[in-house]
Amino acid sequence: MDPWDELEVTKGEARLRVTATPGRHGPAGVAALLPKVMGSVLDFGPDAAAPAYRMYISGDTLVYDDIKAVPQRFPGIDLALLHLGGTRILGIVKVTMDGKDGVRMMQVVRPEKTIPIHYNDYDVFKSPLEDFAREVKAAGLERDVVYLAHGETYTFSRAAR
Repeated sequence: MDPWDELEVTKGEARLRVTATPGRHGPAGVAALLPKVMGSVLDFGPDAAAPAYRMYISGDTLVYDDIKAVPQRFPGIDLALLHLGGTRILGIVKVTMDGKDGVRMMQVVRPEKTIPIHYNDYDVFKSPLEDFAREVKAAGLERDVVYLAHGETYTFSRAAR
């Protein structure tokens, strides 16, 4: 899907709208040589104008200017799933968010809760979860993050706004 493309699925009263959001695997010049990536916003609930729950999934993107449009188009993100790991090509060119980038992403999209994911799925990751946890603490965002071990689940419900 291209950025801002939508797919809607309904079954009875249940409705899910998936909207592709911008994503870029690495700096602009390098990204052209790498696989395309996208993020997604998932809106749950029967009312398209006022979703019962809104989730942002970053995908394997870095934080860059186009990401700023996500909270403008989709205010009130309840939960963000952030792909971390800090992968670097040749040890120097970062192509996935590290801990510091994860906090920057939280500050840009402003979710109620964040769950870090995808940070230890491959040997090439250079930024462990501890990097993100340290940056979260330094930014005073500990209450906004839920850490899950592999196999654990998270039951989401809309926070009172």
